[in-house]
Amino acid sequence: MNRNSTLFNLAQEIADQFAQLPQVIAVAQGGSATSGTVDKASDIDLYVFITAVIPLTDRQAIVDRRGATRADMGLNFWDPGDEWFDAPSGIEIDVMYWDPRWIEDQIDRVLVHHQASMGYTTCHWHTLCNVSILFDRDNWLYAIKERCASPYPDPLREAIIAKNHPVLRSVIPAYYNQIEKALKRYDLVSVNHRVAALLASYFDILFTLNRLPHPGEKRLLQRATTICTLLPPGMSQQVEAVLRKSASGNAALMTEIDSLLDGLDALLMREGLLRTSE
Repeated sequence: MNRNSTLFNLAQEIADQFAQLPQVIAVAQGGSATSGTVDKASDIDLYVFITAVIPLTDRQAIVDRRGATRADMGLNFWDPGDEWFDAPSGIEIDVMYWDPRWIEDQIDRVLVHHQASMGYTTCHWHTLCNVSILFDRDNWLYAIKERCASPYPDPLREAIIAKNHPVLRSVIPAYYNQIEKALKRYDLVSVNHRVAALLASYFDILFTLNRLPHPGEKRLLQRATTICTLLPPGMSQQVEAVLRKSASGNAALMTEIDSLLDGLDALLMREGLLRTSE
């Protein structure tokens, strides 16, 4: 049995157990298993949509049915969740618990209200577009996926660019200026922090330019070069150069960032989405 089938079968087995709990209205699988990027390190990402908190004892019982070599239950660092290593297979299982009303709000935020964020604006939209439904008590999740299949709204595109582009290097507190100041201080922690923020906004612009929901932080450069038809020339090499220079505090970092942002600006102007005076 190939890795993809193993992941799906185990995900379905766990989803079937969650489906027996009254608080659960839907379970879906996401991550590399649904994006076609499975490798030996791929885990299982499960989204469990709940109307009330599932008691920890019930969640632990699901883990105990197959056993775990290690389990961290009741995690609340990011989304509420549980994570464990399945004993028979060694596969890592990451379960996230989402409130259906909250996820509906996340979809409305971008598809109805066209609200932009600083980077990663449309990640939840992308997730819901691409999950594989394993259980759906009242077809709620099918309806959400149907909503998510709508075309990319032009007002959202404009809002993401308007929010994320100026902070790249146009305004006084732009990431570019913060990075330059941190380099002069040889403050590598600050350089790393601001470069990460700059790249988050850069890719948010790039994906919206291509009318694509943002696929998230993993394999980001690979995904961009695979699915985006509008790309600045030499983008991959430029991003890698920025990361190498930022790690060493090399003063040439600013030249590399200029090259990266010049390419994006030229593409935006070509598409009529950036004024030459900006």
